[in-house]
Amino acid sequence: MRRDHRDLPDELALPLSTGAPWWYWLGGRPSVDLVNTLRERWNRQVETLASRDDLAAWLLEADVTADLVRIPRLVVEEALDLREAIDALIVAAVNGQSPPPSAVRTVDDLLAYAGVRPHLTSGDDGSLRLGERPPADSARRALGTIALDAAQMLGTPNERARIRICASDTCSARFYDRSPAGGRRWCSMRGCGNEAKARRHRERLRVSA
Repeated sequence: MRRDHRDLPDELALPLSTGAPWWYWLGGRPSVDLVNTLRERWNRQVETLASRDDLAAWLLEADVTADLVRIPRLVVEEALDLREAIDALIVAAVNGQSPPPSAVRTVDDLLAYAGVRPHLTSGDDGSLRLGERPPADSARRALGTIALDAAQMLGTPNERARIRICASDTCSARFYDRSPAGGRRWCSMRGCGNEAKARRHRERLRVSA
């Protein structure tokens, strides 16, 4: 079940044994959702990919794998490195800064696993069929898919212009703005957007009083 944005409880025991209850899916693309697995970037920096099992479950729920896959320890490190590289590129894009070269290299290196692997087979009736070869390392292939999504977003001017960071001071969510006008400021109107409206209303009442 996909969840909307929720504030993390102050009494949350850290580090988390599993971060699955705290994943949310407001990024609009798998690469941005990956960035959002580090919650409260503005405060406690809560890691929600707490184990290899967490990463396997997250990749499945993010629809970049078809089944739970085996996650080698090195792939966990690569996933976290990819996450932070994408975030560095998002922050640079939002702030109009030059992209960090090391972050570009990290994303680019994983693009090698995103390509199609052709596979020619002969069917039972003797006819040839061109398909795709099963990935030798499906976990790394999933990271390649996420890297490709990030590259398509960041490397295309029109798409890059829709990258956002939530305007709330107490939210670090990144998101891809799919609204027709491209004017979203909040990761979620039901969450941060409503909170901001409530704060403005209270401030107007205070000034009036």
